[in-house]
Amino acid sequence: MINIVKTGVLLAALTAVFVGAGFLIAGTTGMIVALLLALGTNAFAYWNSGSLLLRTYGARAVTRTSDPEFYGLVADLAKRADLPMPRVYLIDSDQPNAFATGRNPDHAAVAATTGLLATLTREEVAGVIGHELAHIRNYDTLIMTVAASLAGAIAAFADIGMIFGGGGGRDEAGQPSSPGLIGGLLLMILAPLAAVLIQMAISRTREYDADRIGAAICGQPVWLADALVRIHHGVRQFANPAAEVNPATAHLFIINPLQGVRMAELFSTHPPTGERVRRLRMMTGEAGGAIGRVARASVTVAGPSVRRPNRLA
Repeated sequence: MINIVKTGVLLAALTAVFVGAGFLIAGTTGMIVALLLALGTNAFAYWNSGSLLLRTYGARAVTRTSDPEFYGLVADLAKRADLPMPRVYLIDSDQPNAFATGRNPDHAAVAATTGLLATLTREEVAGVIGHELAHIRNYDTLIMTVAASLAGAIAAFADIGMIFGGGGGRDEAGQPSSPGLIGGLLLMILAPLAAVLIQMAISRTREYDADRIGAAICGQPVWLADALVRIHHGVRQFANPAAEVNPATAHLFIINPLQGVRMAELFSTHPPTGERVRRLRMMTGEAGGAIGRVARASVTVAGPSVRRPNRLA
């Protein structure tokens, strides 16, 4: 219920940014047009943003037949979490990462990169999937997915402002109806920034909660802690081109996938990886665990590793 309320507030806030952007572009007329577009975008984002995001990343569906081990792992963890079986997807990317999407647990999906399965052990993959299932159980995926879609729309609207916002306009009384060039410049700067700030406001506590609940779902906090360390290094080693092109979706991933320094900082919606690892290790009584050193768990999940892990330096 809390996240449903948060989603309503988010929709209202981003709609206000959208409408304000319309005014800066074309005055009152632009504001009205932007309001209509915002209402349509909100409706589309709620019903279709999940599938749109999966298409954006070229995700391909996984079935029990096509990849019985990975699919079975997700199914086992979903059962432990008392959740409906989500749709399972793979994204062809060397960067180890994952995200969940969908408006509710009955319409949810979990997507992992091929790099995640190639780099992490089965135990670590279980920790990652547990984290993503926690997002689904908390209805985080609704607000995360809607934020990604609307923030992307606002960024696109800012580009329109750059093209068409320079001339200004006048109303029937001959008074300026839009701020013209200055307004267009402000739009380019403030509209995307407003969207990012809204995302950041909802992200950090959400990630800590998902880490804690995800650790409970997989049964071993150290598995998720180890996975975060390995993904952290993998993001530095391998780029995710689709994420770089669509930075407004960065908050969806378990670790920020962006490599570009300026963009990564601007869209840094995640808590520091080191702090997340520290909190997880505290759950098991481990005080150590600096980034760059992976402590192996002494317990294992039944069955072989999902893929043979490639150790990252």
